[in-house]
Amino acid sequence: MTLAIGSLQLGLIYGLMALGIYISFKLLDIPDLTADGSFTLGLAVSAVLTATGHPIIGLVAAIAAGCVAGSITGFLQTKMKIHPILASIITMSGLYTINLFIMGASSNVSLIGSQTIFTMARSTFQGIDYSIIKSIIALLFSLAFWGLLALFFKTYLGLSIRATGNNPDLVRSSSINVDAVKTIALAVSNGCIALSGAVIAQFQGYADISSGTGILVIGLASVIIGEVFMGHRSVTLGLLSAIIGSTIYRFIIALALSTSFFPAYGLKLVSAIIVGIALSIPAIKEHSEFRKAKMEARKHA
Repeated sequence: MTLAIGSLQLGLIYGLMALGIYISFKLLDIPDLTADGSFTLGLAVSAVLTATGHPIIGLVAAIAAGCVAGSITGFLQTKMKIHPILASIITMSGLYTINLFIMGASSNVSLIGSQTIFTMARSTFQGIDYSIIKSIIALLFSLAFWGLLALFFKTYLGLSIRATGNNPDLVRSSSINVDAVKTIALAVSNGCIALSGAVIAQFQGYADISSGTGILVIGLASVIIGEVFMGHRSVTLGLLSAIIGSTIYRFIIALALSTSFFPAYGLKLVSAIIVGIALSIPAIKEHSEFRKAKMEARKHA
């Protein structure tokens, strides 16, 4: 039971990161490697400010920092004409040093004894089990930002972002500044990813410089797993499917590691296998549908 609750909590918090990956990968069709750096950036900012007694400010500052990181990637892509993947790698590389600087040149920051949003809630609602409080906070964060993003993508700017991902030339011909739209989308994307890192820091009680390694791949797996269960529908349901996919991914990881087949140090291998399978699902489905259509054609021949 504890394993299931923990997986649910982590899945919902990492769902914020999956929302950001959905924006860059599905709406803009850009594999934004900035995610690895911006997740740790949010983690570092949140941890440092929480350690000084400002956990809520830490969350807000983390979002702002993530937006700045995404804007830098957008600037390199649109104004400096650097390839999107290379632009995100440049930003990610620079963020490693910046994150270390924020953390005081230390590879980790402990929040033991510091007040976080979770301990604040526990002090306020003393009669409720702490695991339930953490689950509710994680759920509120994921649902709140899902709702905000769903509303945002129904606005003129949000529709412009969606249109830019589908056909940038058509959008450009409509006198919309495509460069600005891409930059804003990447800023929003990395703001969500940084917030995920910020909440994780307060949830687990520490920040580590290597926490963001492989975040993009995990986010892609979450998005694709969610689509497998909910299909390709509206952006609103697509965003929700990213959160659901993140939760399912965490449950799969927990189940795999709970068996005696995989040792505790096999987390990276288990993650790699799950991600590989998840990313292969669209190709497997396409091949299966092709074979089915081929067999049907032979029957009618």
